[in-house]
Amino acid sequence: MVSKVPIVDERIRKVPRHFSWIDHRLVRDRHIENCSNAAAALYLFLVTVGDVKGLSYYGDKSIIKRLSMDQSTLNKARANLIRIGLIAWQKPLYQVLSLDRAQREKQAPRSNMDNALSLGDILKMAREGTS
Repeated sequence: MVSKVPIVDERIRKVPRHFSWIDHRLVRDRHIENCSNAAAALYLFLVTVGDVKGLSYYGDKSIIKRLSMDQSTLNKARANLIRIGLIAWQKPLYQVLSLDRAQREKQAPRSNMDNALSLGDILKMAREGTS
C-alpha cells in the first residue's frame, strides 16, 4: 500500500464552514464523461457558488465573464448539464441536482417517450437559445 503524505502541510484542505463541495460520484458513476469541457466548467462554478440546496442566481453575463465563455458556449453547456440530469434551470435560478436520482435514471432503461419534450419545452429552449 502506498503511503500518502501531504506535499504542502500548511495547505491541507479542510471542509469550509460555508457549503461548497463536489460529490465524488460525479467521477465514480461516470457522469463527468457525459460533460463537455464547458459543461464541466459550468458545473464546477455552480457547485462552488450554490447554497446548501444547490441554488444560485448567477446570470448569463456574470457566468460568461467568469468562465470566459460566449453566449453560445454557455447555452450548450447548460443544455448539456440539463440533459444529463446534473442541473435544473429556470431563469434566473440554477439548481445543482442530487446525483442519487441521476444514477437511478441511468440504471433504469426508459422508453423513447420518456425522453420526449413537450412543445412548450422545445419552444422555451429555442427562445432561450439552448438545444
